[in-house]
Amino acid sequence: MKAQSVLVSATLGVGLGTLLLPAAALAETTVSPATTPVGGTVVLTASCNPKSGDAIFHVTGPNRDQNVRSTTAAAGGGLSAELFTAGFTIGTYTVTATCGDGTSAGSATFAVTPIGGAAAGEGANADTTGLLAAGGTLVGAAAAGTLALVRRRRHASTLA
Repeated sequence: MKAQSVLVSATLGVGLGTLLLPAAALAETTVSPATTPVGGTVVLTASCNPKSGDAIFHVTGPNRDQNVRSTTAAAGGGLSAELFTAGFTIGTYTVTATCGDGTSAGSATFAVTPIGGAAAGEGANADTTGLLAAGGTLVGAAAAGTLALVRRRRHASTLA
C-alpha cells in the first residue's frame, strides 16, 4: 500500500512539474554583464513575445527607481534595452520585467562597481550572521538526518 501511495505522489509531482516548467522557462529576465563599472552599459533582456508589445524593465537600487522600455528584439528571442549606468551609486540593482501583455518575465540583478576596481566591500566589518545561521541550520539538519538513519537501521537489525 505504501509503495502505491509513493508512486502516485511521484507521478503527480512529475506531472505538475511538466505542466509548470514551460511557464517558468518562458519567464526569464537577464542582465549582461552581471557587473559593470559606474558609467558602463548593461543589456536588459526579457523573454517576452515581441508581438505582445514592448517590455518594461523596472530598475530599483540604492539610488534608482525607474522604468526602461525595450528598444529592440533580442538576438536569441525576447526584447531588450540598453541601460547606461552613469550617475548610478555603487551597489546592487534589481531589474523586474513586465511583457507588453502584462505578464511577468521575472527578475535579475546586476552590480555597479567603482571605475577600475572591484566591488566595494565591507571587508572585516561584513555582517555574516545570516550566512552563519544558514550554515548552522544545514549542519543541524544533516546531523538529525544521520541520527534518524542510524536509529532506523539499528531498529531494523534488531527485528531481523
